Amino acid sequence: MTQTAPASVDAESASPPRFTHREIMVTMSGLVIAMLLAMLDNMIVAPALPTIVGDLGGLKHLAWVTTGYILASTAATPIWGKLGDLLGRRITFLSSIAIFLIGSALCGMSQNMGELIGFRALQGLGAGGLMVGVMATMADIVPPRDRSKYQGVMMAVMPVAMIGGPLAGGFITDHLNWRWAFYVNLPLGIIALLVCWFVLAKLPRNTSGKVRIDWTGAALLTVWITTLVLITSWGGTEYAWGSATIIGLAVVTVVAFAAFVMVERRAAEPIMPLSVFADRNFSLAGALSFVVGFAMFGGMTLLPQFQQYVQGSSATNSGLLLMPMMIAAMVLSLGGGVLTSRTGRYRALPIAGSVLMAVGLGLFATMGPDTSRTLTSLYMVILGAGMGCLMQTTMLIAQNSAPLRDLGAATGATTFLRNMGGSLGVSVLGALYTSTLSDSFTSAAGGSAGAANSGTLAQMTPEALRGLPETVRHAFAQAVTDGIGAAFVWAAGAAAVGIVIALFIRHVPLRGFTSGSSTDNAPVAAVSTAKTTG
Repeated sequence: MTQTAPASVDAESASPPRFTHREIMVTMSGLVIAMLLAMLDNMIVAPALPTIVGDLGGLKHLAWVTTGYILASTAATPIWGKLGDLLGRRITFLSSIAIFLIGSALCGMSQNMGELIGFRALQGLGAGGLMVGVMATMADIVPPRDRSKYQGVMMAVMPVAMIGGPLAGGFITDHLNWRWAFYVNLPLGIIALLVCWFVLAKLPRNTSGKVRIDWTGAALLTVWITTLVLITSWGGTEYAWGSATIIGLAVVTVVAFAAFVMVERRAAEPIMPLSVFADRNFSLAGALSFVVGFAMFGGMTLLPQFQQYVQGSSATNSGLLLMPMMIAAMVLSLGGGVLTSRTGRYRALPIAGSVLMAVGLGLFATMGPDTSRTLTSLYMVILGAGMGCLMQTTMLIAQNSAPLRDLGAATGATTFLRNMGGSLGVSVLGALYTSTLSDSFTSAAGGSAGAANSGTLAQMTPEALRGLPETVRHAFAQAVTDGIGAAFVWAAGAAAVGIVIALFIRHVPLRGFTSGSSTDNAPVAAVSTAKTTG
């Protein structure tokens, strides 16, 4: 089941090395580039997909270009986190960057859809280690008390990726060649490799060469994550929810998950240590991360639909119109990080963030065909403020609640929960949106919908919509509004559950790095012996 060779960790891992502010900023330069790689990839590739399919053929396999990437990255995230704990953060982080770059180069050289899907999966395997590697490395070099202000700085990468990605992808597709949507990763990745090779040399590492690797747990984790993602990706689209395929996948998911829990409880070095979930704050932070992923990513995916179909924005402009949300998220993340660093208090942030996110999503549910872009931008600011309060705080709480020896696994588990929440949110809210849109359009347009509803509704584009009669355009805009409203009501409900979860989080003093402290393997190292407060 597992290798039983005794694990021996470098003595310096018992007490994290001290980094100066200059060393932290130099290290962050490499981490920021790696984070940019992870966030930019799908943003750049998305505008190129129609051209890619036209060049390589195989329209029916289009979904697998994305699904293969998501499957591999989601399954790999907790595994990379645990390997970082066992082998050292530097070697695993550099390996994930290298695999991502190899996958990117091979994707650009693909000659058919089968090759592209396989190479996207390889790329996703590396991508799974990028984000967890960034967060876990940050946790290695900066104590929780100061970590929030540095993580807040890294939030600036998000608006660059969200806005710059689609613009770069469109430019590459229009003026170069779709293959450069993948090749563009190479120069950035090589810079990240070189920087991280030198600046991460000080990180703790295993010097014995002996580790216990939970291969059985890793295999079972991959199985139940894969089948669960397939359920959320295929259910209601490729297959009916009650079909034998979906039911079979559900059975496999439940059986594999139960077996995974049994194996992890007995493994010497489990891929996902269940002991970390015994800490109340860790479990609550993980649950809140799942809810945030569900409500935020599910809701954000639908906003461009309203902007393009109802407000008449172009695809490029709809990306630019997300700026108020991204800027608000960045400002609140930076401000919250500074506040947490100065005061050591953070409990108010997840509560305020959950409230703001619920309010913002609820306001989106009230939008109608006449809602102005100015009002939509105001709603985005509220939602972005909630995101800024939540995204780094949930990770900070989770990392502060886990023993240092399991820091990578804990980071991977929290990132995994957020990704799974996002996957389920996109699937469930997307299915609700599509169903409501179809019913509303058929009911509102009546007989005039015949031309549009006969085999073309599922392939409707903003450009095609502009060529239809006024009555059909009005009916479709109303149907999109109804679908958006229904989806955001559920998203707001999920965010409201997040408020309840956040209220149960207790304030636990943020630990610092104490030289030679043997308590660093405890859930909360002793920089403060103050009792927790509710």
